Amino acid sequence: MPFPTLPAPLAQALAARGYADPTPVQAAILAPETASRDLLVSAQTGSGKTVAFGLAFAPDLLGDAERLPPARNPLALAIAPTRELALQVQAELAWLYAPTGARVVACVGGTDPRAERRALDMGAHIVVGTPGRLRDHLERNNLDLSDLRVAVLDEADEMLDMGFREELEAILDVTPETRRTLLFSATIPREIAALAKQYQRDALRIAATAEGAHRDIAYRCYVVAPREAERALVNILRWQEERAIVFCATRAAVARLHGNLTERGFNAVAMSGELTQAERNRALQALRDRRAQICVATDVAARGIDLPDLGLVVHADLPRDKETLLHRSGRTGRAGKKGVSVLLVPHPRRRIVERLLTAARIAAEWSAPPDADAIRARDAERLVQDAIAAAGAVEPEALDLGRAVLAAHSPEAVAAALVRALGSALPAPEELEPEPAPAPPRREERPVGGAEGLWFRLSVGRNRNADPRWLLPFLCRRGHVTRQEVGRIQVGDRETLVEIAPWAAARFAAAARHSDADDEDIAIAPMQAGRAPRHVARGAAQDSPRGAPRDTPRDAPRRGPPPPNRRPPR
Repeated sequence: MPFPTLPAPLAQALAARGYADPTPVQAAILAPETASRDLLVSAQTGSGKTVAFGLAFAPDLLGDAERLPPARNPLALAIAPTRELALQVQAELAWLYAPTGARVVACVGGTDPRAERRALDMGAHIVVGTPGRLRDHLERNNLDLSDLRVAVLDEADEMLDMGFREELEAILDVTPETRRTLLFSATIPREIAALAKQYQRDALRIAATAEGAHRDIAYRCYVVAPREAERALVNILRWQEERAIVFCATRAAVARLHGNLTERGFNAVAMSGELTQAERNRALQALRDRRAQICVATDVAARGIDLPDLGLVVHADLPRDKETLLHRSGRTGRAGKKGVSVLLVPHPRRRIVERLLTAARIAAEWSAPPDADAIRARDAERLVQDAIAAAGAVEPEALDLGRAVLAAHSPEAVAAALVRALGSALPAPEELEPEPAPAPPRREERPVGGAEGLWFRLSVGRNRNADPRWLLPFLCRRGHVTRQEVGRIQVGDRETLVEIAPWAAARFAAAARHSDADDEDIAIAPMQAGRAPRHVARGAAQDSPRGAPRDTPRDAPRRGPPPPNRRPPR
């Protein structure tokens, strides 16, 4: 369906940008029944919300005119949770309202407030800002909202999560009661509904898009050994060959991973809260200009960052909840384009991720990460095509030089040198250990009754203060298993015997062969045929973490309070 009737200047701006049909959220907001009403809108990230509310308040600003009057006090105010999102909203509204002569001013943290004050003194039709900086300008009498006609709260749920409720109330309380209020939120929890009731009048509720996974994003889960997560990430980036954002949980993780990827030959930039606004802007511009291929970021980049043609999002550290998962993933698959969201899933955390995906109503494809052989095979195909493309239009001088090279070397050697030169800039793929990781059967499929687990021997016993309280987390970390996959633990004088669920035994055996500096003196080996030792009879008492029930099945762990996180005693 084409755009509804719009003021001529805005229609002109949309045509210049190649807009033909509205997105679902734009069509919903421009419906006739929304005219002049307060709106409470839930819509997915990347659905065209900024253009939608820019078009929605056009009648409030323009009326029947085609150009705005000289700028004085702002007529429209848009509030966003982060600097990046606010600056992005400013840029969108600037091109949309350029034919009307609008002045759009941004007021965000991390920039010079004196320059913003001068811009406000010169007059503004539309002001876009973050809650803290807007409140600061209000308290300093730099910002006068007495003529405001429209207030927009973008990503309202995020602003409340970040603790900006007091700032939002301070801003809205000094605006005219006759203003129109447009509130946008990915979800409408109780706090958002209360805010809407307090500051909106008979708001029209619009669910522009269904909550849950974005249909233009394909989700893939790669199961990895914890110690190989970074090597697997390298292979994923090489396999996808897309501009990507890689999300980490902390600033320190961003700094470390950015340095490692750069050292491996990737064109990467970093983005986190510890960087200045100028540094963050340079990182984003490098991605937009294609001078960088990868951005390693904390969740500061999970909302509001719009990078055209970003094809890949990688969760190097797992998201803490479904909202974070959806907002991170929403950096790709925007404006009708397809994207891929990849989760790196350590073996012990598979069940956690499955529950997270279920809560977000996401169907993901599970597999092992691409290995080095598969990447080399793909590289070979691509390099052949690149070599053919490189041999297209050639200048006469280059042809003469080529004949001279062929006179000195065989055609095969020249072709091999060309392919090698084309591939020299590519980071080398990583060799991953072929570690079996079958999916653990669900509870209803697990063997019960007479089913036995497989037994392993540890070279540590009572002589070194072996105790299930630290052995259980040690086994989970070293063997890439969960507590549910560890059964009986029998501590002897100089060794310990442990039972592993049958579906996890192969994975445990492969992982346990490798040790870290903290536990290199503890050897783990399977017992003969994995059979239970003679002195551990069925139903016999055994050592287990405090609180473990004695009637737990053999192929299930002994539950108890989390053991202390400490190294095995030497």
